[in-house]
Amino acid sequence: MKGNREKTIIRTSVLSIAANILLAGFKASVGLISNSIAIVSDAINNLSDALSSIITIVGTKLAGKAPDKKHPYGYGRIEYMTSFVVSAIVLYAGITALVESIKKIVHPEKPDYSIATLVILVGGILVKLVLGIFVKKKGRAVNSDSLVASGSDAFNDAILSASVLVSAVVYMIFKINLEAYVGAILSLFIIKSGLELIKESVDNILGMRVESALSKNIKKDVASEEEVLGAFDLILTNYGPDRYLGSIHIEVRDTLSVSELDKVSRKITRKILEKYGVVLHTVGIYSVNTKDSNVVAMRDEIRDIVFSHDGILQMHGFYASEEEKTISFDIIIDFKIKNREEVWQKICTEVQSRYADYNVTIALDVDASD
Repeated sequence: MKGNREKTIIRTSVLSIAANILLAGFKASVGLISNSIAIVSDAINNLSDALSSIITIVGTKLAGKAPDKKHPYGYGRIEYMTSFVVSAIVLYAGITALVESIKKIVHPEKPDYSIATLVILVGGILVKLVLGIFVKKKGRAVNSDSLVASGSDAFNDAILSASVLVSAVVYMIFKINLEAYVGAILSLFIIKSGLELIKESVDNILGMRVESALSKNIKKDVASEEEVLGAFDLILTNYGPDRYLGSIHIEVRDTLSVSELDKVSRKITRKILEKYGVVLHTVGIYSVNTKDSNVVAMRDEIRDIVFSHDGILQMHGFYASEEEKTISFDIIIDFKIKNREEVWQKICTEVQSRYADYNVTIALDVDASD
C-alpha cells in the first residue's frame, strides 16, 4: 500500500511537471513576443508549479525511507518540510511577478496579441482544467495533501489564464490595455496561494488537531467494545500522511481483572490498527466505581458542580475511595474559554469545599480531539 501510494504520487507529479514545463515554454514565448507581462506571469506560475512537483517527488522519496535508530518513527514528516519549500517558491514567484506588473503599470508598453496567442491561451486553460481534475482525483485516492493542493492550484491557474485571455480579447477589440493590471491581479492570487500553503505547512509541522471524523470514529469503535464504558483522551501524533501513533483512555468497571483488561486492550489496539491503520501504543485505564451506590451518587453530584461552569466539554475518569478518602477525575475546558485555569481552580475549590473530608485531585486535561 505504501509503495503504491509513493508510485502514484511520483507518476502524477511527473505528468504535472511535463504539462507545466510545456505550458510555461509556450506562454513565455508568446508573452515575450506579444510583450505581455500577464502571459509571462502566467508562464512563471506554470514553471513554479513544475518546480513544486519536482520537490514533491524528492520529498516523497525521502519520506519513504525506512525507520532507523535515530528516527524510529520514520521520515514521513519530510513531506511537510518539502511542502514548506514549495510554498516559499510559489510566494517568491508571485512577488516577482507583482514587481514586474507594477513596472509595466508605471511604464506601460503596448502588447501585440495575435490569433496564435489566443489559441495557446485557450489550449493552456483546457490543459490546466484536465490536469486539475486528474491530479486532485489521484491525490484524494492516496490521501496526498500535496497532490490535492496541486490539483486545486491547476483549477486556479485555469481561471487566471482565462482572465489573461479576456484581457487579450478586450485589447484586440477595444484597444484598451488591461494586461499589466491583470498581471498584478494574477500575482496577488499567486501570493495568496503561497501564503496559504506556507500556513498549511507550518500547521502540519507544529502539529494540528486530528481530523474530527477520524477521532470520533475511533472513539466510537473503542467504546463499542462490551467491556468499555467510555473512550477519552485520544491523542494522535502525525509522523507523515497516514502515519498516526497515539494513545487513548478507556473507562471500565472496577470489577474487571488484570487478565480481562489485558485482553480488552489488545483487542482494541488490533481493531483500530486493522480498520484505520492507527497504532495505539497505549490504552490507559480509568476504573469506574460500580460497587458503592454512595460513590455513584457522589459522582453525579460532582458532575452537576462541574457542568454548572461555562465551557466544560467533558468530565471523565472519576474514581473515589472511601477507605483512602480520595476523589480524582479529569475535566476538559473549551479552548474558547480564555481563563481556563481560573475556571479549573474554581471547580477544585467548590468540590473540595463540598467534600472537605476527601483529598480531591482534579486534572485539567487537554482538548486534543473531538
